[in-house]
Amino acid sequence: MEKHIYVIGSMSMDLVVATDIVPGKGETVLGNSFFNAPGGKGANQAVAAARLGHHVHMVGRIGNDDFGEYIFQNLKNNGVNAEYVKPTEGKSGTAHITLNDNDNSIIVVPSANNEVTPEYVKHVLESTNVGDIVLLQQEIPAETVEAVVKYCYDHELISILNPAPYREVSDEVIEKATYLTPNETESEKMFKGEVDQALERYPDKLIVTLGELGAVYHDGVQQVEIKGFKREVKDTTGAGDTFNGALAVGLQRDYELPKALTFANLAASHSVTGMGAQGGMPTLEDLQDDIEV
Repeated sequence: MEKHIYVIGSMSMDLVVATDIVPGKGETVLGNSFFNAPGGKGANQAVAAARLGHHVHMVGRIGNDDFGEYIFQNLKNNGVNAEYVKPTEGKSGTAHITLNDNDNSIIVVPSANNEVTPEYVKHVLESTNVGDIVLLQQEIPAETVEAVVKYCYDHELISILNPAPYREVSDEVIEKATYLTPNETESEKMFKGEVDQALERYPDKLIVTLGELGAVYHDGVQQVEIKGFKREVKDTTGAGDTFNGALAVGLQRDYELPKALTFANLAASHSVTGMGAQGGMPTLEDLQDDIEV
């Protein structure tokens, strides 16, 4: 039976401003441009996966507002199954993004995403099959992440926890997640600076992403570095989400871990060439010349 991908996570509207100067306290500066686009780490990862794979389901909540309708239609337009996306009576989540010097800073207001509760996702999990892939992030309640990882562990589902934005993750969740994909900053916080020791302690589980340098994991014998792909950068927003969505697709295609990570790095490198979290996310056709897919 073919694996399905279930992305359980956040959806929001991204409000993006580009500036040459990041304002200090009490300071007003002029920006260069503004645009808004659908985002949220969950929705981003679902769109990234759907552009590269198939049978991708988004599980989450949107507000009963114009942003929510826009987010919902964008999922459908990108081939994501949105039957598990339901509105609340409140507002949709928003992410307020400042672009400066090829980097970004973000303030997230969760709103409807706080309603992605264990009770809400329970009926979805019960419809999954052994071997399906569940992709999670941390813009939804911590108790939901914990409940989902435990369910996946008990029911032979493949779980990928992208611990972003960073908050403390319990030892039980670390042990029971199939894969963990922190970036360098998140891994330093998660393992209190002892990242090399953690990589060795969690072989074929802990994958530390390194931006354009690629990713690193431990295969049980030694550390393995998976090279990155350098591109001209327009906007790094969504690169990590593209990596995680593509990793899920690689596993859906039954790639061995090194190939799945190379596939994810390649997809992430394409994502920085467009504006907005989803603007540069590639299709499978975009990757044909660079990797056997």
